[in-house]
Amino acid sequence: MPRTLSPVRSALPVLLAVLALLAAGCGSGGADGDAAGGSTVRVAHVPSTLFAPLYIAEAKGYFKEQGLRVRLETVKNGQDAVPLAASGKVDAVVAGFSAGLFNGVAKGLKVRVAASMGAATGAGPSPSALEVSQRLLDSGEVKTAADLRGRRIAVSGGVGAAGGYQLASALQESGLTLKDVTVVDVAFTDMRTALSTGSVAAALPPAPLTTAMEEAGVSTPLAVPPRGTVATGVLFGTRFAATPAAAKFLTALRKGAADLQGTGRTAEVNLRILARATGQRLGVLRHTPSYEWDPQLLPDTRQLMRQQAAYQEAGLLDGRALTARDLVG
Repeated sequence: MPRTLSPVRSALPVLLAVLALLAAGCGSGGADGDAAGGSTVRVAHVPSTLFAPLYIAEAKGYFKEQGLRVRLETVKNGQDAVPLAASGKVDAVVAGFSAGLFNGVAKGLKVRVAASMGAATGAGPSPSALEVSQRLLDSGEVKTAADLRGRRIAVSGGVGAAGGYQLASALQESGLTLKDVTVVDVAFTDMRTALSTGSVAAALPPAPLTTAMEEAGVSTPLAVPPRGTVATGVLFGTRFAATPAAAKFLTALRKGAADLQGTGRTAEVNLRILARATGQRLGVLRHTPSYEWDPQLLPDTRQLMRQQAAYQEAGLLDGRALTARDLVG
């Protein structure tokens, strides 16, 4: 039976070593200035429509209403910034939750899940979908998601990334787990080429890449994560989480999420904000399926436990099993 690629175990010692170095040089932690008001909150993020409440709140002045100045710091991989939050080098990280997060918290990483972000809609067209090579479909080699057993599937960040959990969720109805396929780390921008050349049988990209692949005849979606699947959110360092600035930050975020309910997800003013924040073309966003957001952005403890179970099943966790209280705060 094929084995998934697992960079998580080997990467964890390096992550913890980086954390130790950062902690040794960090200051008092928390937001710059007075945490009670007029603070600058440093937020590491990877630009994505998953995190729309963040960009809506910033553009519409909701953070300013709370007496906060938000400094968005773009990173290539949100999980790389998690140790920075733990050490106080940034205050918050808006990112996907990886197996490394669960391993890190089990080993004492000082971060907590403060909020959820975009959730799957569970219906087509879906903002995230398991795109299967059109060549394999046309040949009849693959007819259903169950036929992907033993095949290579592209996930950005690899099996231990947030996409690994999304893939596990998308496969569950077909009776497959992460152990039944070979997950390979392919950047979102390279997935179309990987499908076209046959180096992978399927991929799990987000919209609008899904739409572009389908319109080009490269792939067809065969499965989507069930509605409510959440693998991303907001992480606070534990010291920042205890400050008044953290509560004000969440208040502003929730106001941003409120603007994305119902028709707000496709409102022109909001799409323009997202286009600027993510660098995507406005015309593409108008035709891109949207995620859903809990109006209160509450951490989804049930999803966190399911995510942990999926990583455990795949053999990616080497620490103690965590409870929701270990992760959320």
